[in-house]
Amino acid sequence: MTAHRSLLMPTSYSVILAVSGTHLINDLIQFLLPALYPVLKTEYALSYFQLGLLTLAQQITACFLQPIMGLYGDLRPKPYMLAVSMAVVAVGVVMLALANSFALLLAAAAVLGIGSALFHPEASRVCRMASGGRFGFAQSSFQVGGNTGTALGPLAAALFVLPLGQVSTVWFGLLAVIGFVILIRIAGWFANHQKMLKSAGTPRTEGPQLSRPRLILAFAVIGALLLSKFVYIETFKSYYTFFLIERFGMEIRQAQTILFVFLGAVAVGTFFGGPIGDRIGRRRVIWVSIVGALPFALLLPHANLWGVIVLSILVGLILSSAFSAIVVYAQELMPQKVGMVSGFVFGFAFGVGALGAAALGGIADLVGMQQVFNALSLLLFLGFLTALLPDIE
Repeated sequence: MTAHRSLLMPTSYSVILAVSGTHLINDLIQFLLPALYPVLKTEYALSYFQLGLLTLAQQITACFLQPIMGLYGDLRPKPYMLAVSMAVVAVGVVMLALANSFALLLAAAAVLGIGSALFHPEASRVCRMASGGRFGFAQSSFQVGGNTGTALGPLAAALFVLPLGQVSTVWFGLLAVIGFVILIRIAGWFANHQKMLKSAGTPRTEGPQLSRPRLILAFAVIGALLLSKFVYIETFKSYYTFFLIERFGMEIRQAQTILFVFLGAVAVGTFFGGPIGDRIGRRRVIWVSIVGALPFALLLPHANLWGVIVLSILVGLILSSAFSAIVVYAQELMPQKVGMVSGFVFGFAFGVGALGAAALGGIADLVGMQQVFNALSLLLFLGFLTALLPDIE
């Protein structure tokens, strides 16, 4: 395999930190919508299925657009697309604040999803450029920013949005403006980096020599692993508060705080998965993370309140460590198309998670949220398909 030029360049920690910070802003704003679900359900008399449709509208745009935007970035790099993405997110959060019907909520969700679709492939590409060869570390740092933003979503909802109402989300547009300014600076670094590589005559990066059927099988397995992880976590993000309210009779704020704890564990697990993958290999991290979370996930729906909290922390820590490893593993399968591969991984993950959440919301309307959580952990058995991934390291 031909060495990538970034291996010869020092790791740019400031760029990685800046992109991770804007990922935090993006994902915090993205999570304001599901954090509002308990309020929206009451105010607009929405069913669980309708809440699932909001998740679907937000994520399905990302599912289709991210691979397209990633491939476009591979062919025609657009450094300022990152800044444009944050401007779209700002428009989406203002629409969310002003929406007064289910249809307008759907429209706001879709605009937020478009902003996210523009952001993730290019941001992932920039982190890989700045990695200095520490691909797992850079990807984990990028992901932990997003997961931290997601974890702060329910906390922001409990402290600000729930007391002040839906319209208060408009103030989070100021965060998007800050993110826009940061990404303008990152775009300048991106453009200069591209010029340096071009002037240095960087050799084309070749991936592992796999046959087309083997490559197709590898990406099919990656898709199954993403399905197991993201349907599980997206269901927690959308419905964990309802599970806690239905099972233990909690108030909304208490349930949002416990959701924050779970998502915080997801953020911590995400960070450690990448650097560990740099040391021991991505495939091993994928094995341990998805299969290792299975016994705790099976026990969780049947535990008492403190047991649920502890088990959810363990599941969040272990399961989330897989994502950075999956992203980097997929990028190494086709390193000449990093943007397209990153777009596929992010897009498929968001899309399948949203579809799963919408479907499970419809089932919850029929059988109850507790029954959905009882069956949810069965998805993690798909983790055993990791055995079919080729060893490319």
